[in-house]
Amino acid sequence: MTTPSTNVASTSRAEHGSPSPAWELGSAPVAVVMISLNEGHNLEAVCQNLKGWAQEVWLVDSFSKDETIDIALRYGVRVVQRKFSGFGDQWNFAVRDLPIKAPWTMKLDPDERITDALKSSIESCIRNQRTDGIEVHRRLWFMGRPLPVRHSLLRIWKTGTCRFTDVSVNEHPLVEGKITTLQEELEHHDSPSLEHWFYKQNRYSTDEAVIRFRSQSLAADARLSGSALERRMWLKKHFYRLPFRYTIFFLYLLLVEQAWRAGRTGIVWARLRSDLFRFIEYKRMEMEVTGREPPKLQFGAGKPDPRVEQSSSS
Repeated sequence: MTTPSTNVASTSRAEHGSPSPAWELGSAPVAVVMISLNEGHNLEAVCQNLKGWAQEVWLVDSFSKDETIDIALRYGVRVVQRKFSGFGDQWNFAVRDLPIKAPWTMKLDPDERITDALKSSIESCIRNQRTDGIEVHRRLWFMGRPLPVRHSLLRIWKTGTCRFTDVSVNEHPLVEGKITTLQEELEHHDSPSLEHWFYKQNRYSTDEAVIRFRSQSLAADARLSGSALERRMWLKKHFYRLPFRYTIFFLYLLLVEQAWRAGRTGIVWARLRSDLFRFIEYKRMEMEVTGREPPKLQFGAGKPDPRVEQSSSS
């Protein structure tokens, strides 16, 4: 592990200066790392999920306005706040500069939950000491229901051996050596409501459209005969040249990913996912027509401006 830079400042006290509790060491020699922006709706549940299991829990926060920090400190999570400029950049900071002591590191999103079966399997795999990284099967939950949609993702590695692709969205961890794939599930509870889902995907689709408008490189080489990641990049590169692409993608999600098995919920998810790629194409087209990227939007109310009169009337 590289020596952490001097500008890493972990939050150890609450707003009024009262000491924060320390994270209670868990049974697994794993440091769980998350990044966040306004994840208060998820943080209570994910901290409960990690309690008694993780050796350390770190949160790299991008200046949340909700209760994210309050909840994290209450559980003893080590918090570092840092300006967000892209997912790859934020994750590379986390794996490079955080003073992690646990021998293994796990990437976790605040909306993910580790099942008891997966916790046991991870510990067993680590005890064997015959792997350099661990892939898990993440299962998607949508509208509060599990979908039969599972993807294998690299999420655990020996501390100090990982770096991330330097892209603004859809970052991927890169670990050399033997990778072991576990069959137990990591649950992905994608958004607490459709309102939140639309908000998040609207921002994601804009970021993806900007990448394409700028002709930025993909997260990996695009090769149809390469690794699973390289095949995904090949499909991503050539997707928008396909005729009937949105119908094909919808049917792929419905039939190949078997979203139909979740009934109406699965059909709605497949439709929304295919529409998301349509939004990316339309936003990129708008940038090409106007010749500029969209302006950054500010959401939510700000603080009172002392230069103007404030009214207290309802």
